[in-house]
Amino acid sequence: SELKMQQAEEVKFKAYCNKELDENEKSVYDKTELKKDLGTKIAQLQSLIEHLTQEIADASSQISTTEVEIKTASQSREAENKEFQSVVADQRATQAILSKALMKLKDFYSKGIGKALLLQRASQEPPVKFNDYNSNAGASPVMGLIEQIIEDSKALESETTAGETKAQAGYEQFVKDSNGLIKDLQESIAQKKTGASAAAKGDTAEASANLESTVGELESLASYEADLHAECDFVVKNFDVRQKARLQEMEAIQSAKAILSGAK
Repeated sequence: SELKMQQAEEVKFKAYCNKELDENEKSVYDKTELKKDLGTKIAQLQSLIEHLTQEIADASSQISTTEVEIKTASQSREAENKEFQSVVADQRATQAILSKALMKLKDFYSKGIGKALLLQRASQEPPVKFNDYNSNAGASPVMGLIEQIIEDSKALESETTAGETKAQAGYEQFVKDSNGLIKDLQESIAQKKTGASAAAKGDTAEASANLESTVGELESLASYEADLHAECDFVVKNFDVRQKARLQEMEAIQSAKAILSGAK
């Protein structure tokens, strides 16, 4: 009968409503969780990008600082070398002049012209004392003094040359280490720009697109849920009452038919 069909259709419709509402609720939950995860992922990626950007900026700054340090060290080394050349030139000039003077004095005393002077001044002490020096018998104190000055000059030249050699080696090592650091920093910057940073930006773009799509899906699910409630709420809420009423109606009809059949 028509009432039985209505009863069966209403049961099927209620099952459909429950199924669709349950699936909608599950989908909303899943998409909401996905939205949260995507939001968290985007925030983490943005933080990573900011961190990488700062590291790149720091590395670039360190490269600039290192380049300035190399330039400053080069200028200082140039000035030190210039001073070294000047000191060595002065000492060698002093040695040359004093060597010539010493040769003339040796020649002077070797001819016996200064022996009287030696005897006269042998017991005299020079007004200015220098480093201790050895005097050969028959030698002038002046000659000994000149020889000592020449030795002191040679020692100063040797010491200055050793200092220059050490300073130059230190400078060359510093430049080598600094250039190595600059190379490492440049490679690090390139790797971050083309590697980690580029990957993070790509992942951010993908996650943002997925988030936008997920938000759209949630809006569609909300709209569909509203349609389901509009379509199903009355039937679902009144299902038991309607089923019972229809069943009573069918029973009443059956009773009436039985009464009519008995009357005949």
